[in-house]
Amino acid sequence: MFYYLYPKLREIFFPFNVFRYITFRAAMAGVTALLLTTLLGPLVIRKLGKFKVRERIGKEACPELKNLHQGKEGTPTMGGILILIGILLPVILWTDLSNRFIILVFLSTIWLGLLGFIDDYLKVVRKKPSGLRAKTKLTGQLLLGFLIGLYLYYYPLNPEHGTELAFPFFKHLFFPLGWLYIPFVMLVIVGTSNAVNLTDGLDGLAIGCVVIAASAYAGMSYVTGNSKFSEYLGLVPIAGSGELTIFLIAIVGAGLGFLWFNSHPAQIFMGDTGSLALGGVLGIVAVIIKQELLLLIVGGVFVMEALSVIIQVVSYRWRKKRVFKIAPLHHHFELQGWAESKVIIRFWILAVIFALFSLSTLKLR
Repeated sequence: MFYYLYPKLREIFFPFNVFRYITFRAAMAGVTALLLTTLLGPLVIRKLGKFKVRERIGKEACPELKNLHQGKEGTPTMGGILILIGILLPVILWTDLSNRFIILVFLSTIWLGLLGFIDDYLKVVRKKPSGLRAKTKLTGQLLLGFLIGLYLYYYPLNPEHGTELAFPFFKHLFFPLGWLYIPFVMLVIVGTSNAVNLTDGLDGLAIGCVVIAASAYAGMSYVTGNSKFSEYLGLVPIAGSGELTIFLIAIVGAGLGFLWFNSHPAQIFMGDTGSLALGGVLGIVAVIIKQELLLLIVGGVFVMEALSVIIQVVSYRWRKKRVFKIAPLHHHFELQGWAESKVIIRFWILAVIFALFSLSTLKLR
């Protein structure tokens, strides 16, 4: 909104010209998101508690884990509502809403947020332990991935490298995917969305890692959208992608505000409403700026969590033996005797290391 007002505002007072700069609007979006989530947090927590939208420890949970997490029973959940408000309102205020990438991630956030909301609603309010059927949830994610892949296939991001896959560490190495680009986009979006969902199991763990990953991708989006920077670093220039920096910094601000209440011991949990949306958006941004493979490094913690589940399932089905005490990985370390806060902070440290390493690859080409 302010983006469209600045031409008239600068006629009144020239310093209002700063509203045209991505860096200024990104900073303002981050501050706005942080203030919104921090100020609205207590109200949202009270309302969720009033409507009995509270965490339930399922009967199917591992007995040892159930004992460790007994204190979480009754904590308000579906806090993803607070995160999404904290992201979407600043985006409306500070971005160029005609930018096709902003429209894409904005609508995708709502789509996945609603999918997660329905899942949480069925679990918590309707008392259906499994929530949405796995097939239904996956279908919703796949459909979104298909639509985005189809759009980007027919309206390529970059005419020269439209459906090509770029490789980290290499300036001029591209692999043409052709029509396989569509299922590839689906895989990235669905995989990232579910990986963040799996990571959301301890107080502040998922949102902390999302904030770190979003910060890394904010830097990459800004560079990719700047023709001079992208040419210097050997990246595929994507005109207009710099505007995504504002969206990502809004995620950072909203994430930090939510972390104020979600830090151990948590006063609120994000639920699928937040985790599915945040993970999906990270995947979509990675696709837009053509840094899909780098997502394996940026989201290293999410990859570890998802792999631990895959390894556990495959090992048990084939060998009838478990590799980990329990999956996802963060619960394994809990049962190893690590305090919850220690697991969280160590995973955050890993997330920072992964993010810094991913940024270093922009120069190591």
